[in-house]
Amino acid sequence: MLVHKARAAGLQVAVDSAAISDEERGNPFDRRAAAELQRRGVPAHDHCARQVRREDFARFDWIVGMTQAHCAALRRQAPADAQARIALMLDFAPGHAGEDVPDPWYGSAQDFVHAFDLIDRGVEGLLARLSPPSR
Repeated sequence: MLVHKARAAGLQVAVDSAAISDEERGNPFDRRAAAELQRRGVPAHDHCARQVRREDFARFDWIVGMTQAHCAALRRQAPADAQARIALMLDFAPGHAGEDVPDPWYGSAQDFVHAFDLIDRGVEGLLARLSPPSR
């Protein structure tokens, strides 16, 4: 979603997706997530899960977690010389600061809709933060 919206806004950003643990490593998108992306007109590229790596903390300006637990784990994993700022996705969404994006994995397709609605709000806020000020 972030790549799709950044391109639409004319922003050049490097975006990747990674997990805290390696339990899903190598797996593709959940079919319900892919269906929700398609419904929103967002291309569901050939995604393959990977775990966060040490070099991610030097490669990226921001590393954004979906939950406070993710952010805490990222802070523990970050090397002392990490350059990336770690943030909670919904801290970028007005009215949702400090909230977790609920994990829809064990839920229904509607739970994916709700999670994606929240992520969309966070993405919009993050893009506003990354966008150069207008004159």
